[in-house]
Amino acid sequence: MVQYWLKGRMGADRHLPFSGPPRGRPPVRRRAAPAGPPVPLAQISLEAPIPEPRRNIFCVGKNYHEHAHEFARSGFDSSAAAGAVPEAPIIFSKVPDCVTGPGTPILIDPEASEAVDYEAELAVVIGRGGRGIPMAKALDHVWAYTIVNDVTARDLQGRHKQWLIGKSQDSFCPMGPWLATADEVDLADTALRCWVNGELRQDANTRDLIFDVPTLIETLSRGLTLMPGDIIATGTPAGVGIGYNPPRYLKPGDIVRIEIGGIGVLENPVARFREAA
Repeated sequence: MVQYWLKGRMGADRHLPFSGPPRGRPPVRRRAAPAGPPVPLAQISLEAPIPEPRRNIFCVGKNYHEHAHEFARSGFDSSAAAGAVPEAPIIFSKVPDCVTGPGTPILIDPEASEAVDYEAELAVVIGRGGRGIPMAKALDHVWAYTIVNDVTARDLQGRHKQWLIGKSQDSFCPMGPWLATADEVDLADTALRCWVNGELRQDANTRDLIFDVPTLIETLSRGLTLMPGDIIATGTPAGVGIGYNPPRYLKPGDIVRIEIGGIGVLENPVARFREAA
């Protein structure tokens, strides 16, 4: 049984058990039986709220207007010839094994890549599955929201054209700090910010999305059945490392802090990968 923190309607953080939503049914929410006195949050280590997703994380590229132009100028955008702003959502994925939790290091392996970038993103967690979900009913299928850092090896992303390898390196999907129920997040007006070593790099609002959450759910479910527990990372705003000249990639010792209104803060250090002895 996986333990996670769910921020609920009453504004209190409730510690709930979650063993993964059953296939074809919405997740069941229930309180855990008291096992002793409360433990302060500062004294525990949180795992990712869904530490072992059953399927790849669905991700969306170039989904904020300013970032679409930023990425098109970077030289890493294989779709730039078609224009900076996409006419339809660009969908890719990250493998489940790259998910890690709050406080866990983002690992840089120099033998794989040293062009490692951060991407702050709002992530959607599907509660009720479905196929052919219309936009008008899409939010009925959302169970919760969380924060994802779509960490990316830019050189691998550019070299392989398809993005899975550069997006799926070990530790490249920090997630957390918990799940906020759908009623806690205002998709029309939610602030998203990212700091690296205390310097504000990304500062945007969900109203700047090119394709909103209902559009993404409708697009993905057109011929593809969404399942309870599926995760959709909705894209990152401008301010990523490749948006600077020269690029400002992550390096060991850095601290990446992401804050999204209604959810909380996800913070992860950056460290050098070391092979186990």
